[in-house]
Amino acid sequence: MKNKQAADIFREFLKNGKNRITPERFEVLEAALEFEGHFSADELYIMMKNGKSRVSRATVYKTLELLASCDLISLRNFGDNMKRYESSFKKQNHDHLICMDCGRIVEFINPILSKLETEICKELDFEPSSYSFNLFTRCKNKKNCKYYNEK
Repeated sequence: MKNKQAADIFREFLKNGKNRITPERFEVLEAALEFEGHFSADELYIMMKNGKSRVSRATVYKTLELLASCDLISLRNFGDNMKRYESSFKKQNHDHLICMDCGRIVEFINPILSKLETEICKELDFEPSSYSFNLFTRCKNKKNCKYYNEK
């Protein structure tokens, strides 16, 4: 396994929750951490199947839930009623711009938003854990927007 530290975290999480520790779950962990960008459970499953994996769809779905519970991946919802995931292991917190027409997702980092999270939590007597900031937008340059180019 390439991500030994992540595997150790996941193994401990599974053991503490009295979940089965199986090679298939670690295969899903590796595939999820190596996936570039955001993915659905089905996209990960198809990628794994194309790579000749024998992992079942149910194992992929259940393992993704477990990985999100132990904070190795993050669950994202970009307003299209579709669960997407992305690796959060050793990854800097970031935010998203989502085109409402073509669905393109652009990640960005803005230190002002991170500072704002801290200030709001302090003001309302909470302790920051994590946050997700999504801006729903439309591509300004219609030539680059898949939505307008497919019409």
